Amino acid sequence: MSRLPPALQRPWVREALWCALIAPMVAAPLLGAAPRLLLALGSALAFWRAYVIGRRAMHARQHDVALPLGSQSNWMLLASLALVLAPHALRLPAWLTVLVVLFIGWRIAVMRTAMRPLTRGTSRSLFRGGVRPPPRALLVAMVSAASVGVFLQYGTLFGREPGVALLSIMIAMKLLELQSRRDATVLVFLAYFLVITNFLYSQTLPTALLMLAAVWLITATMIGFHQRDPRFRQTTFLAAQLLVQAVPLMIVLFVFFPRLPGPLWGLPRDGGQGVTGLSDSMSPGSFGQLSASADVAFRVEFPGAMPRPVDLYWRGPVFWQFDGRIWTIGSAPSGPTAPPVIRAISEPIAYTVTLEPHFERWLLALDMPSALPPETRMSGEFVLLANGQVRTRVRYEGRAALDYRVNENESEANLRRALQLPAGLNPRTLALAAELRAAGLAPERMVEQVLDRFRREPFFYTTNPPLLDSKHTIDQFLFESRRGFCEHYASAFTFLMRAAGVPARVVTGYQGGVVNPVGNYLVVRQAEAHAWSEVWIAGRGWVRVDPTAAVSPLRVESGIAASIAQDDPLPLLVRGSVPMLSRAGFAMDAVANAWNQWILSYNTQRQQQLLRNLGLDASDWKTLSVMLLAGACAATLLAALFALRSLLPGRRDPVVRAWERLCRKLAQTGVVRAPGEGPSAFARRAAAARPDLAAGIGEIAACYVRLRYQPPGSDAAASAATADLQRRVRMLKT
Repeated sequence: MSRLPPALQRPWVREALWCALIAPMVAAPLLGAAPRLLLALGSALAFWRAYVIGRRAMHARQHDVALPLGSQSNWMLLASLALVLAPHALRLPAWLTVLVVLFIGWRIAVMRTAMRPLTRGTSRSLFRGGVRPPPRALLVAMVSAASVGVFLQYGTLFGREPGVALLSIMIAMKLLELQSRRDATVLVFLAYFLVITNFLYSQTLPTALLMLAAVWLITATMIGFHQRDPRFRQTTFLAAQLLVQAVPLMIVLFVFFPRLPGPLWGLPRDGGQGVTGLSDSMSPGSFGQLSASADVAFRVEFPGAMPRPVDLYWRGPVFWQFDGRIWTIGSAPSGPTAPPVIRAISEPIAYTVTLEPHFERWLLALDMPSALPPETRMSGEFVLLANGQVRTRVRYEGRAALDYRVNENESEANLRRALQLPAGLNPRTLALAAELRAAGLAPERMVEQVLDRFRREPFFYTTNPPLLDSKHTIDQFLFESRRGFCEHYASAFTFLMRAAGVPARVVTGYQGGVVNPVGNYLVVRQAEAHAWSEVWIAGRGWVRVDPTAAVSPLRVESGIAASIAQDDPLPLLVRGSVPMLSRAGFAMDAVANAWNQWILSYNTQRQQQLLRNLGLDASDWKTLSVMLLAGACAATLLAALFALRSLLPGRRDPVVRAWERLCRKLAQTGVVRAPGEGPSAFARRAAAARPDLAAGIGEIAACYVRLRYQPPGSDAAASAATADLQRRVRMLKT
């Protein structure tokens, strides 16, 4: 080592040279300019250097240094772990959360015991009369019991839920044996890993900000463990500097890292967890439950003028089968069916939907969809379907015709399917349908007469209708309760039309939405879930009929908030009765939408589009890998220059600069400081050579020694002493 040049004796210089050697060996084969064997050799060298660096770090002496139990870094470690464990508190089983809290409390009690001052006559034993850490045997038993408990709770130790539970309880028990810097380092890196687990559950902006604060505090904790006298302000400031230096590399990795076909944290959701949204069936009360949810279903952007609220019908599942209470999609007819045929009469409208995950296959589309987004298909009921379940947030472009004709020549199998009714149910409704048939009315007149009945008679639109407990649910609603939500009216109308001989079916989806003035896009929440009917009329095909609009026109003209009574349950954000809260909600949703669009929805297509806009062609993974490697090297170099800026001549310590200025002044008079001469020795020699300057040189040297080797306690005192030193040097006349 002594034969190497001085620059190469620095470890970071040697590792930089290794990187300069390994990078071309990895990049050249990716570009096809070298054989693959060179790639294998470069990868092997990279792993070897990583192993050497890791071994050097693991064998470093500071890992075996004992930690004082009451130190500030211990409290910062507890705060860091509490911050990353807090979001999991409601996700873990109650007994596990209680255990984690108890173990953290145990650790706090041990630390408080260690901080007690010793009095005369008290034993020097650290834990005499206080709380002790658990002995090794008890700790092993606790670890075994916790592992068994997690296994009994989940039936496995693998997967998201049991993995997070096991990691949380193990971290809490690791705190109880924290004694050395090695233990602290392990806990710090476990805390970093625990940050990642929070993104397995939520990737929203508030979660990201909370985890950013956690990373900041964890980094400050790690810095404090490697300082002799850590101070909170200094460690947090240095941690913030490190995070800022990592921003260029983070941006490069985000932009150039190859996108995966799915979320980075794409673990399947547990089957037992419910997802708010439309389902594959409809029963009385199902949409009333959705009206209590303010969760966003999807957001829509229109490049042109936004359609009128009465035209905003978002098409979802279509139901054919009715058993007297529940509507379902039913089985496809056995006979030949006509393919979906759409004849657009009006000019199609373009829009872009950002759909929240709902774990079904259907994609919400403005009625009637006239074009298919990529990787989708259209069912025979004109419902857009994805190739698989919508497990992540998806963004797609659509086109719709507001005036249309569909399936004007419907198949006999579908028409028979649209007339099926359960036997022996709802006799009063069947009698009313018989009257309509006996009047000899055309299908259009039948529809108008039923809608006029809804308008004239005392029917009410409410999110809290009475329970339909009879087996004749349609009769009970039409002739007794007459209070219902959209699913009641769509169900009753469709049943009545079928009984009158008019083919009909139920369509579910959403109606309306609220314009966010901050982002100028439409927000459709679960509370806007809606159901309507479609009837088939010869020469016109399937025609949308919304019986709810006949009872409550405000529902489709102004939204659900304007049509619901004040005493009916409705989320405050949906009702919009508090203007300040509404404005805050719009602003928060605009920020969340920007986060979703630019961060969470940054998929392969958007990555390719961004790179094309930057003039880069990354059509394959090889080119993308080279861009990633080059960008990472450039970002690392930028961060290194930022970190090493203090070594530049213009950024040196002002105390050192002041002393060097004194040395230059004295050198001009013939008193030159020797390379190895200390400040006190040089001051004595200079005073002997220049007796006229002896007093000033002695004061300057004493001030310099105090600042360099015994700095003042506060930053303000240090700044004042530095300014005094600079003034004395400036005033010294040689």
